[in-house]
Amino acid sequence: MTTIDDIRDNFALLEDWDDRYRYVIELGRTLEPLPEAEHSPENKVQGCVSQVWLSKELARDGKALLLKYRGDSDAHIVRGLIAILLTLYSGKSPQEILATNAIDVFDEFGFRDHLTPQRSNGLRSMVERIRNDARVALAEA
Repeated sequence: MTTIDDIRDNFALLEDWDDRYRYVIELGRTLEPLPEAEHSPENKVQGCVSQVWLSKELARDGKALLLKYRGDSDAHIVRGLIAILLTLYSGKSPQEILATNAIDVFDEFGFRDHLTPQRSNGLRSMVERIRNDARVALAEA
């Protein structure tokens, strides 16, 4: 399984943004397929120009509550962004999710200067959706 450190190391090796985009697209191809039933209005992320779906599952690891995600998009680059987000957030506790600022990680990789404003807004919408799920899970725990 790819870790965020693996992604960070690979990004450091790829200096050219065309190569970085290809790598992001390749990450998107590693996403577990999202069943058709999960391409639903409840899973659709609002605020994205592309079609984006995030499917959430609550799980327990002993007493710890974990949020597990699957995602999909009709855009190759966005699927790659989802793959990076899921590397950061899927399988984590609500507390870990809320303690992790994905936008800072994407900025560290240089995406702020290399995503269109629409894609940046969509990325923020995906992050906010996951963080909101974490807040709800904490409130209900």
